[in-house]
Amino acid sequence: MATSNDIKNGTILKLDGNLWQTIEFQHVKPGKGGAFVRTKLRNVTSGKVVDKTFNAGAKIETATVDRSEYQYLYQDGEDYVFMDNSTYDQITVPAAVVGDASNFMLENQNVTVAMYEGSPLYIEMPPSVVLEITYTEPGLQGDRSTGGTKPATVETGYQIQVPLFLEQGTKVKVDTRTGDYLGRVNE
Repeated sequence: MATSNDIKNGTILKLDGNLWQTIEFQHVKPGKGGAFVRTKLRNVTSGKVVDKTFNAGAKIETATVDRSEYQYLYQDGEDYVFMDNSTYDQITVPAAVVGDASNFMLENQNVTVAMYEGSPLYIEMPPSVVLEITYTEPGLQGDRSTGGTKPATVETGYQIQVPLFLEQGTKVKVDTRTGDYLGRVNE
């Protein structure tokens, strides 16, 4: 058992039989009354985000989550197959667990898989990935980097907004948290 003072970003809590990941926390000591911890929690299975307040020193149950490096191998129907980089064991992860990470995963890419009691909870992607634009409308003469944006499809099939001057075949850096275009990659 831990106390509310042990809450940090990324801590997994067990509340009411569900697992919740701490997104934000703030220790508050008002001038009057007792101290407390204000948190923003995300349900690991459903993705629902809630605000919860704990009294300072309140007992909470934390869950031990193992994070390991896995390599994404291929998609098998609705499921995704990953290989543990240290033991070479393969695991199958349902599409619901992979979630939005599937928009940015390429075969043979390394990701972090969080496991709890032998079952995968969620996939952690690196903050940004490099993807190639497979389709976009051609740019027009006079398009500048300060102009507008246009839709572009990257090699995973995901669609992002890119500046007008980018063309098909260009490699771009994409933020995996928001899906935003971060810049062009010259290789």
